[in-house]
Amino acid sequence: MTFFLYFLIAIGATTVGSLTGMGGGVIIKPVMDVMGAYDAATIGVLSSITVFSMSVVSIGKQMLARTRIPFATAIPLAIGSVAGGQLGQMMLSALTAGLPNSRVTAVQNVALGLLILVVYWYMKHKQSIPGKHWDSLLPALLVGVFLGVCSSFLGIGGGPINVALIIFLFSYDTKTAAVCSLITILFAQVSKLCSVALGAGFGAYDLAVAPAMVAGAIAGGFLGAALNKKFPERLVEKAFNGVQLLVLAICVFNIVRNIL
Repeated sequence: MTFFLYFLIAIGATTVGSLTGMGGGVIIKPVMDVMGAYDAATIGVLSSITVFSMSVVSIGKQMLARTRIPFATAIPLAIGSVAGGQLGQMMLSALTAGLPNSRVTAVQNVALGLLILVVYWYMKHKQSIPGKHWDSLLPALLVGVFLGVCSSFLGIGGGPINVALIIFLFSYDTKTAAVCSLITILFAQVSKLCSVALGAGFGAYDLAVAPAMVAGAIAGGFLGAALNKKFPERLVEKAFNGVQLLVLAICVFNIVRNIL
């Protein structure tokens, strides 16, 4: 029953993550915080493994479907996210070494909640906010570093932060930004998982439910990518905003529970 529950969490989160470009970790992390079965570091590793699996499947399916991918932007973002993923994992390790798990969870959820508030406000008003048209290498690399840090430190894979920043800074539509986001998420997770493997190693974490979550992520990657191709831009954006509100509510619950 436990394995089936985590399979459902993974397939639900990664279907939405693949559809919208959020990655799925932005749902997995706070939901697993609510369940309280694992500490923050273990949840981060489980989330990374799950989101990595989804990203591989989803990007592969998007490429086979000949989805337009602006590689001139996506590749620098991905390279920057590798460095950011390493930095984010170092920050998380330092935090978990210095604070009890409840406080680490509260810090992560506060940071995630604030980022989601900013992103939600931007997505609701982006029509009236002039976007940028960055197209040079250095800005894309730096944005990738920032996104990699958020991905690894918060254990969310990427989340709405990726999509909103890519829309604002590079003036892409939501669907194109979602594909760029997934590529960034993939490389950030590779970076984090390599950091874990070369550090404490995977044996330091309880990963018993990882196979069930990977199976759910693979199914979710296929399903979400298919829905992304089928749904119009308007529905993808509505799904994106709806999930943000859900995650924000879960973050508030986790903050209250771990501080009081």
